[in-house]
Amino acid sequence: MSEVPEGVDLSGFARKPPRPTATMTLTRDGPNGPEVLLGLRSETMAAFPGYWAFTGGGVSRVDTAAVESFSVLDVEHGKFIACILRETCEELGIAPNGDHVITIDENARFDVIKDKANWLPHAEDCNIPVNTDNINILGHRITPPFGPVQFDNAFIHFHCGDWQSVPEIDLEPQTEFDDIMWARPQDILERWSRHEIKVAPPVISVLMEIVRVLEFSIDIVDAAKNISRRQPGRQSILFAYGVEVVPIRTATLPPADHTNCYLVGDPEGDFIIIDPAVRYREDMESLADAVERHDGQPVAFAFTHSHSDHLADMDLLKEAFDLPVWGSEFTSKSVNCDRILRDGEIIELGRQTWQVLITPGHHPDHTCFISDAGLIAGDMLAGFGTILIPPATGDMDVYLEQLARLRNLHPHLAFPSHGPVIALPEKKFNYYIKHRTARHEKVLQAVASGLSDVQAIAAKAYDDTPNAHVGLSEDQTLAHLLSHQRQGRVSQDTDGNWHGSID
Repeated sequence: MSEVPEGVDLSGFARKPPRPTATMTLTRDGPNGPEVLLGLRSETMAAFPGYWAFTGGGVSRVDTAAVESFSVLDVEHGKFIACILRETCEELGIAPNGDHVITIDENARFDVIKDKANWLPHAEDCNIPVNTDNINILGHRITPPFGPVQFDNAFIHFHCGDWQSVPEIDLEPQTEFDDIMWARPQDILERWSRHEIKVAPPVISVLMEIVRVLEFSIDIVDAAKNISRRQPGRQSILFAYGVEVVPIRTATLPPADHTNCYLVGDPEGDFIIIDPAVRYREDMESLADAVERHDGQPVAFAFTHSHSDHLADMDLLKEAFDLPVWGSEFTSKSVNCDRILRDGEIIELGRQTWQVLITPGHHPDHTCFISDAGLIAGDMLAGFGTILIPPATGDMDVYLEQLARLRNLHPHLAFPSHGPVIALPEKKFNYYIKHRTARHEKVLQAVASGLSDVQAIAAKAYDDTPNAHVGLSEDQTLAHLLSHQRQGRVSQDTDGNWHGSID
């Protein structure tokens, strides 16, 4: 994103309480050991498109009402269990029923897909079982502050028995999942580590925990009970194999209020710490804990660019770490760098290889890093919200050129400095290029129509976005104008008025 432009007040943002959600870890005894069920989320889904994930969703009013109707749904966990029973009905067409799962009546399922409120009357009429036997709460977790909305997710487990007794799952009526797979947790993790599949970060944490506990447990049911009894500690947030994120509180562009710090490299070897933007001791301790959990060895700090929401209080940072600092030549003007990063150079980090990409436009010498795991995108993209191009140091034309360059590298994933992992980078790049190119042209057309002051040009250029913040729209209009000026498309007179260039 960027620093908030001078004179622009965006202080009204307030983080909302977490929304309750639930996910279901369904397991079965497979021919070669315990298996879990994952669904491939449609690329049309807003969250984790193209990812393998557990079934689940948000707690609704009907789930809360179900607690009043069924005595088996306790006050503490009842609404979460009702939610996951409803979601499992919609998405998979099955329901837990004691020590196995059953197929739900087709008509009842269609009614629930049509309107989730229909689940409760069907459950009350016993068309859909509400059986909590052998359903275990593995734990709760508040999602990290990647966006303005966080989620309080209950991880729920049910064991379906032997693989031969599990009914076929019909995906045809629903639209959330394009495919499903039953697979051993260790096999899923192995495919994920080779970047063959995308798996939602919370699922990775659960699968890793299952694999660890299974080493000491008799079976998967015993392992699940063991996990549910444990006190959860801080867990690693793994966007990809070799890419761990630690959100750091920063004064960035609302509604973001954190910058993503990344631990990048070999999980069992060398890694670098990118954008450790710590300004508070608590965040420094969180980063130190993440480094301590890592099985590898940190070799350097690296900064994507020198905006203040990416740089650290270096004195505070060095209390915990004694590491060299890497950055581009322009970044070295703001922080002492022991190594200047150059476009195209290769960084070997244990068994992983990352390439440096110098991508100006948002900021001079802005730096990205790319590997088979994906793209550390810095402020070239955002997981939510927008990217500002500062008029003084940015260049809209160059930014658009660099977006196209990054898109053409076809990254597996994109890891932005603000917001969650970007699952479909090419789609996001195409959107950015189309949107910014159209705005760039509207600014030029506004000048060609005879408008000459920034306020009037901005009003015309953003007339399709009536809710745009006036201060930000004028700031970005100026960025567009200066870029057009550098290309000789517009000029500015001594009174500050803008005019189209004369052929």
